[in-house]
Amino acid sequence: MSDSLLLVEDTETLSLIYSRTLNRAGHQVDCAYSLQQAHEMISADRPRVVLLDLQLPDGDGIDLLDRLRVEAPDVRAIVITANGSIYRAVQAMRAGAFDFLVKPFDDARLVNAVQNALTSAPAPVVVEEDQEVDAQGFQGFIGSSEAMNGIYRMIRSIGRSTATVFITGESGTGKDVCARAIHSMSTRASKPFVPLNCAAIPRDLLESEVFGHLKGAFTGALSDKPGAAAVADGGTLFLDEICEMDLSLQTKLLRFLQTSTIQPVGASRPRNVDVRIVCATNRDPIKEVKAGRFREDLYYRLHVVPIHMPPLAGRGSDILDIAEACLQEFSAEEHRQFKGFDEEASALLARHPWPGNVRQLLNVIRNVVVLNEGELVTAGMLPPDMFVDLSAATAVPPAPVGRGSVVSNLPGRPPVATGNAMAGLVGRPMAEVERGLIEATIEHCNGSIPQAAKILELSPSTIYRKIEVWNRASAGEERRSVS
Repeated sequence: MSDSLLLVEDTETLSLIYSRTLNRAGHQVDCAYSLQQAHEMISADRPRVVLLDLQLPDGDGIDLLDRLRVEAPDVRAIVITANGSIYRAVQAMRAGAFDFLVKPFDDARLVNAVQNALTSAPAPVVVEEDQEVDAQGFQGFIGSSEAMNGIYRMIRSIGRSTATVFITGESGTGKDVCARAIHSMSTRASKPFVPLNCAAIPRDLLESEVFGHLKGAFTGALSDKPGAAAVADGGTLFLDEICEMDLSLQTKLLRFLQTSTIQPVGASRPRNVDVRIVCATNRDPIKEVKAGRFREDLYYRLHVVPIHMPPLAGRGSDILDIAEACLQEFSAEEHRQFKGFDEEASALLARHPWPGNVRQLLNVIRNVVVLNEGELVTAGMLPPDMFVDLSAATAVPPAPVGRGSVVSNLPGRPPVATGNAMAGLVGRPMAEVERGLIEATIEHCNGSIPQAAKILELSPSTIYRKIEVWNRASAGEERRSVS
């Protein structure tokens, strides 16, 4: 294998600029201006790194990536394109690209990408992208829903790249787990993974936390301190809640991304570091940009490969898979004997909207294990405040029944007559009919409100609220009768 680099770029002026930049950095560069010419040059003298423009006059650069993955898997490919869409980025990295450069980029970014490719270890063995996982999940995740299998495939694809990743999603959806999985699947897995929560650090200390400081740089700086970027050198820097970062520091972060250099507070000279940036936020970054709270140029620097974590309510059977796994883990920690959930508890967990997502589910299971004993978790063991977040809007009205028909023999439901058998209800207020039906159903379920809610196709919180209203009304009537 040759030590040279192959630059495949059909625009001659850009090819000249890129090759001169790399020559000045000490690299030997050969140039090709079409796919055909690139194929011939790779066959004649296989280079260590290929810099590849995806838009070529005789075809798509993805075709060359597909060929390299089969015929020369040890060659590192760095994709160059003006199209920074998620589709093109993911397509390129699934085809084996090592890194991804979006035009326009500066000299330092180009040289740094090439240097990373030259010094990187061989890519790790990666599970085939179309292979699904079981309920035990993947790289710290639990669940095998369609939504999560899409996330797993994305992580496999981008893990071996050095492209910047921007993770979005509601609080509690697993953005931190996603960042760690990307690091674990990358060639940097043996190097540090350094998480930094931008929202948890005071604004006046954030710069020091990211870039470090020297002794005496400010009041309280009693010794030199390396920042998170320096600690992560060679590995991954995870900037959580990136939209909380102060605008002044966003400018310095942008400069860091452009130059791959940091300058600790109080230092007179910058130093080079090699880190991959993964960031996350529970906000809408586009709205933050439009509101002026997040720099647009920084957004486009970071938003190379976006990943959106799905909410727990959209993950189907994953809810019970996560609950079962956590029940076993927490039971072992708390020396309990729980082995699973009964049917009623499982149904309630599956139907809950989980506004707090996975974090809320974990808290509920921990609460159950700490406060209860037994082998099966029942609906009565679930914390009452779990239902506070349920909205009456989630209630599903009963399906219409034809006149004179009878609904019977449904599991868990008492027979309900319609037509002439309902004639006694005619002329009575709807609120009275509703209360009678709800109270009769609760009695049928031996006082279990969750079970009654299931039969009536209502949320338990709806019934709890109605009972509270009825009790207040009864108490008011009693006070009036006494007076």
